[in-house]
Amino acid sequence: MTMSISFPATFKASIGAACLALAAIGAAPIEIALAQDAGGVQLDEARTGAVIEKTLELLNARYVFPEVAEDMAKHVRANVEKGAYASLSSPSALAHKLTEDLQSVSKDLHLRVSFAPGVDMFVERDNTNAHEEASARAKNINYGFESVSRLACNVGYIDLRNFHSKDSGAETASAAMNFLANTDALIFDLRQNGGGDPNMVAWLSSYLFGDEPVHLNSLYWREGETTSEFWTNPKVPGKRSPDSPVFVLTSGQTFSAAEEFSYNLKCLGRALIVGEKTGGGAHPGGRVPVDEEFAVWIPMGRAINPITGTNWEGTGVEPDIAVPVNAAKEMAHMLAIEGMLATVSEDWRLAELERELEAVRGRIDKLAGGR
Repeated sequence: MTMSISFPATFKASIGAACLALAAIGAAPIEIALAQDAGGVQLDEARTGAVIEKTLELLNARYVFPEVAEDMAKHVRANVEKGAYASLSSPSALAHKLTEDLQSVSKDLHLRVSFAPGVDMFVERDNTNAHEEASARAKNINYGFESVSRLACNVGYIDLRNFHSKDSGAETASAAMNFLANTDALIFDLRQNGGGDPNMVAWLSSYLFGDEPVHLNSLYWREGETTSEFWTNPKVPGKRSPDSPVFVLTSGQTFSAAEEFSYNLKCLGRALIVGEKTGGGAHPGGRVPVDEEFAVWIPMGRAINPITGTNWEGTGVEPDIAVPVNAAKEMAHMLAIEGMLATVSEDWRLAELERELEAVRGRIDKLAGGR
């Protein structure tokens, strides 16, 4: 089932002009810093070898693609023979080098080795204290909902930083969507969203569709060779917005479940993606202890879109409207207003829309001029 929204032809001129103007805007680079080693921990040859071998053993047992795990092991062991790790006395340097080498073969940005002293690597998933702490942390950041507001001309805006567990965050998600139920368009800002729970992706997406369940995504898991399907739920509480134009803002930091939300809606023709190409991580998994201080985040499954039969791993989600990340919100707002202008007839409403359209174009011009 593919759905589509008709955006008015008047968008074309506005999009083209605005994109040309914004082409000169530079996005700030994303810098990844290595964690500082606590207490000046130094590695010896024995521990370095043990960390490497245990990491490869875990990947061989759990990584979603067994043949790729074998290729990674061959590459790392060849580097061991060359002495590539012999001079790495810093634990963080070893974690960084291993991550770099593993990703050079797998091209999998979820896969990473970390050094995390002071973190209990062996906390069980059902540990009561760990669960309570995680719940408190999630509540403290409002389950990822940084802000929910109405922009000028009745455009709904959600700045969502994480797709937290549906079990704990569904009530907040529903409250956000119900608050915006009477808006004429919706903007989801995922520019700083690193991912989360696919069940929350499905829950939030349910507010954007009608009475029939829509298949959003499937996840294949290597263990047991099982596949989980994710569908919209037509019975989410409150009012849904199946006909409202939807815009999703993305950046290179948009990752994992946030990419799934974007990719699902794009493939279904339910949203326009505005901004920059996303990070490119479509393989879910989890952190597995290597020893008492090292861990490896292992992708154990892969997303399968029901329309494309594939996913965004390594490629990212390409925006429909490519603009620098710092201009994405203004661009989406402008497009939403353009769409409304093509559908309303009341004089008071037209005047409001035209006035705000001029204002938002002015803000875009300032961005393009670097002011």
